[in-house]
Amino acid sequence: MKNVLSFILICLSLISLAQKKPVSQKTATKIPAKKKQLHAKHNTDLLKINDSIPALIPQKMEGKFGFISQKGKVIIPHQYSNVGFFTEDCNLLNSHNEKVRKFGSGQYASVRIENVDFRIDMNGKRVYHFENSDLGKCASPFKSQLFHGYILNNAYGIIEDSKFENPGDYRQFTIYPQYDYLHIMEGDDLKNPMIIASKNNRFGVIDINNKVIIPFEYSDIKRNFSWKLARLFEVTKDGKNYYYIDINNKAY
Repeated sequence: MKNVLSFILICLSLISLAQKKPVSQKTATKIPAKKKQLHAKHNTDLLKINDSIPALIPQKMEGKFGFISQKGKVIIPHQYSNVGFFTEDCNLLNSHNEKVRKFGSGQYASVRIENVDFRIDMNGKRVYHFENSDLGKCASPFKSQLFHGYILNNAYGIIEDSKFENPGDYRQFTIYPQYDYLHIMEGDDLKNPMIIASKNNRFGVIDINNKVIIPFEYSDIKRNFSWKLARLFEVTKDGKNYYYIDINNKAY
């Protein structure tokens, strides 16, 4: 009788182990699938339509700044008083603190909230708080422009410094004076700069060959570093609400 009872207990133990084993395998297969699904969703949100501009673009809404994707989806909520593009920060790249330098890469953006400056990652997480010691370490090399504006008879044109000598010879002008205002945008391509132009109280963008790149339909286009940093123009049609457009005049 004792031997029979021992045999029954052993059988019950084996059955119990056999029931637990498949449950453990089933649970293990669910975890990687869930992680993979979340990772794919993150990539989809930041999917680029235009490779020449950043994946995340600053946007102002009700007086606060956040970031949207190229598809217009809000990725980082509008909560900041000011933001920059996801670009390098030379102050942090040259920091005396080696642990801080990584936050100077183009994977992070500088933001301000309640007069405090941070670097955030592409998920909106604040990863670094700026210190006063971070400032003043940039050594940007000066690059002289090849072209400059020239005013003749109250009209703006463009000249190439190395070729221009006689304003009486119209052939020496790169663009003969004909605009109300011109401003050469700073960029990496000195031979083919983008030029903000004004005509009949409307702003647009032309190239060095006087070809219209952005139609003359805006009340203002900011003269800032948005073209150099992100290949975007900051524009407004009503003089109050500014937003970004790319070189194809697509709004973001």
